[in-house]
Amino acid sequence: MTLRDRLAAANLKATHQRMTILAALDDCKIHPSPEKVYEMIKPGNPTISLATVYNTLESFARAGLVNKVASISGNMRYDANIGAHGHIYCHNTDEIIDYYDEDLNMLIIDFFKKKKIGNLKIKNITLNINGDKLDRNKEVTIK
Repeated sequence: MTLRDRLAAANLKATHQRMTILAALDDCKIHPSPEKVYEMIKPGNPTISLATVYNTLESFARAGLVNKVASISGNMRYDANIGAHGHIYCHNTDEIIDYYDEDLNMLIIDFFKKKKIGNLKIKNITLNINGDKLDRNKEVTIK
């Protein structure tokens, strides 16, 4: 689906600023703060303001185009990956890393079944793991 189609499906007008911000989020492999998004797009869009970036990201979150993710420091970050997945928070580098593990999700679902938790339909499982990166220069690997 194109950027324009995604914005239209979210009932948002496909303005140049919205398309630029959404494209930057899609291209970004990290979970950027509004300030980071602003830094990324400012060189090609010198008239855009930080307030516009903040407001646009919030409208994307309300429309379901992105997810808001609180960082360890409490600052809000944005995730263009709206599919089911969890996050690993690295305290010492302030990184947020995506992961998905179907086996883990099934363990959690089975746990709820065994505990006979009633009146609940699980729609999505998002597990957040906090830790420290052992070597700041190496990627966190998930096998």
